[in-house]
Amino acid sequence: MIRIPREEFLDFAEGHKSVTIEEVEVPIGTKWSIKSIGPPADYTPETTTVWSFPERGDWATHAGNYRGNWSPYIPRNLILKYTKPGELVVDQMVGSGTTVVECKLLGRNAIGVDVNHDALMVAWDRLNFSHRPLDEDYREGKVQLFLGDARNLDEIENDSVDLIASHPPYAGIIRYTGARVPGDLSALKMRPYLEAMKQVAAESYRVLKPGKHCAILIGDTRQHKHYVPINIRVFQQFLEAGFIVREDIVKLQHKMKSTREKWRGKKYDFYLIAHEHLFVFRKLAEGEKVSPYRVSAKWW
Repeated sequence: MIRIPREEFLDFAEGHKSVTIEEVEVPIGTKWSIKSIGPPADYTPETTTVWSFPERGDWATHAGNYRGNWSPYIPRNLILKYTKPGELVVDQMVGSGTTVVECKLLGRNAIGVDVNHDALMVAWDRLNFSHRPLDEDYREGKVQLFLGDARNLDEIENDSVDLIASHPPYAGIIRYTGARVPGDLSALKMRPYLEAMKQVAAESYRVLKPGKHCAILIGDTRQHKHYVPINIRVFQQFLEAGFIVREDIVKLQHKMKSTREKWRGKKYDFYLIAHEHLFVFRKLAEGEKVSPYRVSAKWW
């Protein structure tokens, strides 16, 4: 892991007005005009295991112009549910920075990691704003960004993280960099991808504090008109690493770009995939026995 300071972004933005992510040009360096710093006033945190956000969320600097980034409602719910102000959240595939922006807004410390330097420039761009918090007790957390591989979080100590919240690529469904960035999981075929996710799960387990949570959003695809259950195979890697499963949340998809472009106006003999799985895993606390949770663990 190599730390990428904000100053590096500022220098980069002097000579670059955009970066290209998965053939999409993402502007950077323009001053943000913040209209709101949170969801609509009538929004309440989720209470069931089915989540649906028809409007993906556009408060602060959140934007949907980075292909495949998750709705800010997801990390916001996770951060509020599983952490307290001042605690440490890690997103080891930080992409455009949705998770770390939410940490900044909610007063959590954050570490964001990505293999793609251009993605980190977008993340710093999204973090490059000031705001007036609603809570008088608010203290802005420290956010650090690193260039690195989610399989080797060598700058993060054992048992030091309060929450992992991450949105990995779904194998090669969206290829963010192709083969030009070593370590990009989105460039891998299924078998090497699952081997990589096994390593991601092991590193997640290592850095997470005992008793704390790791949340992973993962989706599926089709090949030859048949379902490819990526989620189940990734789920198993985290159980093998030693986690127990706390929640399986079904997140409904809206306005899916690939679905609209590929299937619109046609009839097929299969159903369109319109959901993802948000798995919330927990690491057992020190001295805690697995036996009460054996049916939620690898061995039962």
